[in-house]
Amino acid sequence: MSRFVQLHILTSYPPSNLNRDDLGRPKTARFGGTDRLRISSQSLKRAWRTSDLFQEALNENMGTRTKRIGIEIKEKLMEKGIEEKKAREWAKIMAETFGKLKKVKEKKPDEELEIEQLAHIGPEEWKAIDDLISVLASENRAPEKEELKLLRNNVKAADIAFFGRMLASQPSYKVEAAVQVSHAITINPAPVEDDYFTAVDDLNTGEEDSGAAHVGEAAFGSGVFYTYVCINNELLLENLDGDKALAKKALKAFVEASAKVGPGGKQNSFASRAYASYIMAEKGNQQPRSLSVAFLKAVSSDDILGDGIRSLESQRKKMEKVYGACADGHTVMNEQDGTGSLAEISEFVTGCIDGRKE
Repeated sequence: MSRFVQLHILTSYPPSNLNRDDLGRPKTARFGGTDRLRISSQSLKRAWRTSDLFQEALNENMGTRTKRIGIEIKEKLMEKGIEEKKAREWAKIMAETFGKLKKVKEKKPDEELEIEQLAHIGPEEWKAIDDLISVLASENRAPEKEELKLLRNNVKAADIAFFGRMLASQPSYKVEAAVQVSHAITINPAPVEDDYFTAVDDLNTGEEDSGAAHVGEAAFGSGVFYTYVCINNELLLENLDGDKALAKKALKAFVEASAKVGPGGKQNSFASRAYASYIMAEKGNQQPRSLSVAFLKAVSSDDILGDGIRSLESQRKKMEKVYGACADGHTVMNEQDGTGSLAEISEFVTGCIDGRKE
């Protein structure tokens, strides 16, 4: 088995605002002395794990990231006939297994049932919760201390195995992420621009006032984004309790999502959906490395994508020349010249679990 799989992805987005900052403008980064557009790794990972591709392929092996665990428990108890006061108190006790309850100064409906930090809860843990709820409802009693061991090690949730979880109040149940995802940045200079727009009142005949009913501005940007992903197959298998079949199914869904799915920010305004134009996949036991240095000097040409592909491939060869083999093998999907395919990338990546020679 190859310990590491690395993906180098180039995706061209037209005018868009996929990932906004606190002012509602596209996120940016200064790289190599040039302003670039940026999509945070958190935004990418959320888009992938909540995508239809992930949900359909792994629906029985997906976790839930929430603060509202106590609210869910209370509602399930009430559905089984437990009166609200008891359900609320029992839900508090069970929710504290996953984190400290939120301190509420002014009581709002059910806010006291929320925990302070998001908890990523696996399907086995939801089953343990549901089983305990059934027992409490049938016996009409509060949970006992021994029954509150609801957390599990090695939960078979693909998203938790990929992206990890941290439980501040229960650190022994944390999961180290098997996948590292870079912030995606444009390989070309990409200033943030402003769109001035107006909206017209359909019932305004213009006889008295021909002005717009609304005037606004929307920030956007465009460019070719480079995303780097490193997958630790050994850790992925450990996180999935050695289940190779599930690991391969999860990797297949991950590869497809990373190629086809982007953040959903401002899609109704820009319809900026895009597929990856280029993917290079590498495998091996060597120390992983990003190829972002290929774009330290921003690509400024009439063929940004083509020059970006050439820069990326050239950088890989240069590193191989000075460091020796940085991977045991690689394969490429290049939509620009019609070589390779997503299916081949997927087979290459999933094959690393079995240690097949590609």
